Amino acid sequence: MLIGKVVGKLWATRKDEKLNGIKFLIVRLMKNSVEESESIYVAADTVGAGTGDLVMITRGGSARSSLGLKDVPIDSTIVGIIDSMEIDDA
Repeated sequence: MLIGKVVGKLWATRKDEKLNGIKFLIVRLMKNSVEESESIYVAADTVGAGTGDLVMITRGGSARSSLGLKDVPIDSTIVGIIDSMEIDDA
């Protein structure tokens, strides 16, 4: 899994019909507990995340399986909202 921060929302009126009804958010991956990377992803949201939330993201086949739909063209899914995080420097 990856850690990211929700930085926006995405709307697409023309898309594969298998994507209808799925909420999409724009997520910037985190370099560490405070710094965001340059990389952004479009991720399906299954947990009700919002802009500014730190989230757990799964990618690939796991992203599709978390939706319970194996034939949906999804590469990234938000599977959790992070309440707190501790990183030891040891």
